[in-house]
Amino acid sequence: MSVNAEAFLAAWNEIIESHDTVRMAAVLAEDISMGAPPYWNRIEGKPVVAHLLGIIIETIEDFTYHRQWVAGGELALEFRGHVGDCELQGIDLITLSDNGLIKRLDVMIRPESALVILRERVAPRMAEFFAAGGG
Repeated sequence: MSVNAEAFLAAWNEIIESHDTVRMAAVLAEDISMGAPPYWNRIEGKPVVAHLLGIIIETIEDFTYHRQWVAGGELALEFRGHVGDCELQGIDLITLSDNGLIKRLDVMIRPESALVILRERVAPRMAEFFAAGGG
């Protein structure tokens, strides 16, 4: 495991456990690109991605990472949690920049029923963010 990945994982796990959105934004590169279900188009830029991730960690209850794979600055983190009564499982695919910031994040979630519920809870809050001039 590279030093950057090891340091990043220690910080990232603390951030997620504490729901610290300020520290979360601090580990995102300015030009971060995120592939988030259920959207086909990527979400670009730190302000939008930080806001979306903040909503997601508030929305997915009992969010915990279970397994992780690291290859240099490439990470795959398996997570579990639930939205309402629906359990979910997913993978965060993370690419770190040379200075240890997230420059690319792709998220996959299953089952579809959990994804639908998550989208129904997250989409209105993102719409409010954009309507208020966010991003």
